[in-house]
Amino acid sequence: MKYGDVDVVKQTTCFQGFFRIDKYRLRHTLFEGGISEEMSRELFERGHAVAMLPYDLHLDQVVLIEQFRIGALHDPGGPWMTEIVAGMIGEGETAEEVALRESIEESGCEVTDLQRICRYYPSPGACSETIELFCGRVDASKAGGVHGLDHENEDIRVVTVGFDEAMNWIESGRLNSAAVIMALQWLAMNKPRLLRAWQN
Repeated sequence: MKYGDVDVVKQTTCFQGFFRIDKYRLRHTLFEGGISEEMSRELFERGHAVAMLPYDLHLDQVVLIEQFRIGALHDPGGPWMTEIVAGMIGEGETAEEVALRESIEESGCEVTDLQRICRYYPSPGACSETIELFCGRVDASKAGGVHGLDHENEDIRVVTVGFDEAMNWIESGRLNSAAVIMALQWLAMNKPRLLRAWQN
């Protein structure tokens, strides 16, 4: 089977659970011409996700969430991470619909305007997942409490913080997840344009 300039010799599913891991035997074209030797690669099939930074332009505050993350189990600071709302795209859903749904489920905030930032691969060396990143306009004065879905074992605490303090959290290392760092840096670069768009 060929995927453009990649020739897949064999594909085998090694694990099938909530996620899937496939093993590939493949060759691909080389920059200087010709084709590579046959190689083995494992691919983590996680699905595709949406992440959104809830932002209150009047209060200049962002709404962040704290929750347990298994990937950070061995982190010196512990496995509770400060992030932005996020979720997986279900069958038949658009990225925008997921952003609006997850904001309610995880932060209790209703989004009144939505600005797309980008789509990116968080770990393309091993994972097929893409993330659609957004910034959403919210009323941060209504944010707070603990949220999440019981059937997904979610225990999510809402944290409202000023934009400048959130940027300091990047420097201090409190924020160490790619999506929240990227979204805040985008907001830092685009805040005047975003304010003009939302105020109109």
